[in-house]
Amino acid sequence: MRKTMDSIGIRVFLLICSLLGSASLALAASHCGTTAAGFQAWVEALKRQAAVNGIGPAGLKALDRVHYARATINADRSQKSFKLSYNQFMRKRGAVAIIKRGKIIKRQNSALFAKIEQKYGVPAGPIIAIWGMETAFGSYMGKQHTLSALATLAYDCRRSAFFTDQLYAALTLIDRGNFDANSIGAMHGEIGQTQFLPKNVLLYGVDGDGDGHIDLIRSKADALASTANFLVGHGWNRNAGYQEGQPNFAAIRGWNAAYVYEKAIAAIGKQIDD
Repeated sequence: MRKTMDSIGIRVFLLICSLLGSASLALAASHCGTTAAGFQAWVEALKRQAAVNGIGPAGLKALDRVHYARATINADRSQKSFKLSYNQFMRKRGAVAIIKRGKIIKRQNSALFAKIEQKYGVPAGPIIAIWGMETAFGSYMGKQHTLSALATLAYDCRRSAFFTDQLYAALTLIDRGNFDANSIGAMHGEIGQTQFLPKNVLLYGVDGDGDGHIDLIRSKADALASTANFLVGHGWNRNAGYQEGQPNFAAIRGWNAAYVYEKAIAAIGKQIDD
């Protein structure tokens, strides 16, 4: 009985710690806004709260460089891709070109993909599909200052709590030396060749090339291994199928909740793997 009570007590303690942490982040985001007015004052308040929450000097200094990212707000208000039909989406994403080039990339990087599959159980197809759809195989990762995008979305009232969490994750990565505060990337603060949100870098990012750092921007090995690790973290089963109705389709759903996107990853991946 004593052991049972101790176990319950530990769980309650951990829950309280989690709630307190969430409350601190919510406090940092409590004075949100819908225009640029008030943004700099919000950043200054965030710095004070971030210091209390354990963000170090490098992360705090990085906040000096952020600005209100109007292009990010405009993009956030006008997302239309997922209103397309599946066939329209495939054409818009250039599925035919991704498959054609993806087959070549698979051959050229056969040793890397074999290593990833051996370790994570994820074949090349879906990883290459994600890589191609997200950044055209690392050729275009965006042009927005990543930290400014995250800070702007954390300040904006629409999804303040979610992006405050992502901003804290980015600051943590900066403190660890795994992210450059000057990095340029996607409109919503996604990082690297397969577009990880910062919290997912903390949870699933791995050092795929063995250099001691997790660099999803410059290292394709890190980016692709991390993508495989993400899928494993969302339930990927080694040697199981990943088409719709098969066990690993649910893991693909973890990557993107839009059905057309999930179906596209599975379809493109299959043609690359065949």
